[in-house]
Amino acid sequence: MPGRPISSIDLPGIPRLRSGKVREVFDLGETLLFVATDRLSAFDVILPGPIPGKGAVLNQISAFWFRHFADIKNHLITAECDEFPASLASFRDQLAGRSMLVRKTKPLPVECVVRGHLAGSGWKEYQESQSVCGIKLPPGLQLASPLPEPIFTPATKNDTGHDVNIDMGECRQILGKEMAERVRDLSLKVFNAGHEYAAERGIIVADTKFEFGIGADRLLLIDECLTPDSSRFWPRDQYVIGRSPPSFDKQFVRDYLETLDWDKTAPGPKLPAEVIEKTAAKYVEAFERLTGQALR
Repeated sequence: MPGRPISSIDLPGIPRLRSGKVREVFDLGETLLFVATDRLSAFDVILPGPIPGKGAVLNQISAFWFRHFADIKNHLITAECDEFPASLASFRDQLAGRSMLVRKTKPLPVECVVRGHLAGSGWKEYQESQSVCGIKLPPGLQLASPLPEPIFTPATKNDTGHDVNIDMGECRQILGKEMAERVRDLSLKVFNAGHEYAAERGIIVADTKFEFGIGADRLLLIDECLTPDSSRFWPRDQYVIGRSPPSFDKQFVRDYLETLDWDKTAPGPKLPAEVIEKTAAKYVEAFERLTGQALR
């Protein structure tokens, strides 16, 4: 099990390329170092107080899926600290379990969302138009209903960092017809395989988000893969159509925040200890159920 929670990380002498809501990216020259902190964001605001073990779960579950989908080219080189460059040896205690060495890529400017159930913004849009991202759906579906088949609903980021749903036509305009259809097909392929695998372990993958990039003239699956941060994971034994299922992700935190008088702008509210503990346990349970391994 990982050691103390880490909200930020600094590696003196190793240039930091960028900081995300959760990940820190360092430039190693030919490759990149991804480090997943224990930060938690909700409604696009980084909350005070880390979630113990969260970064290790995100890192190790992504590494698990990258290896599992061996026929899908991805950016992972290794997630084993013993295989990292010698320049990182003195940072082993900070990096162990929560970091991976990856290939450099040029990320595509479209997020590849796949939905297998009605939830979140998809449910809201369906209630208004009986469609999601321009895809017409059957009448009479309820919250959490399974879709007739998974659908590809791409998105982009606007200037504020929020996801903006687009239809396939817009996706083709941005990426070009061939690339748009290629990432659509790959996204559906990975989702379907992951959904089937997770179902055997008592988890419903309701929806997820993939990212792709071009590296060495190849299309690669990048960033994270089927994690509790990029996906909605529902416990199958508590799933009921028409109700928002409990989840293995930060939806538990979102639900708590919705009870507060908070305008969803920074700074975010401090989470109670019991919310932090329960959220940490949900992340770890998701990892252990999916991988059958203990978190390192």
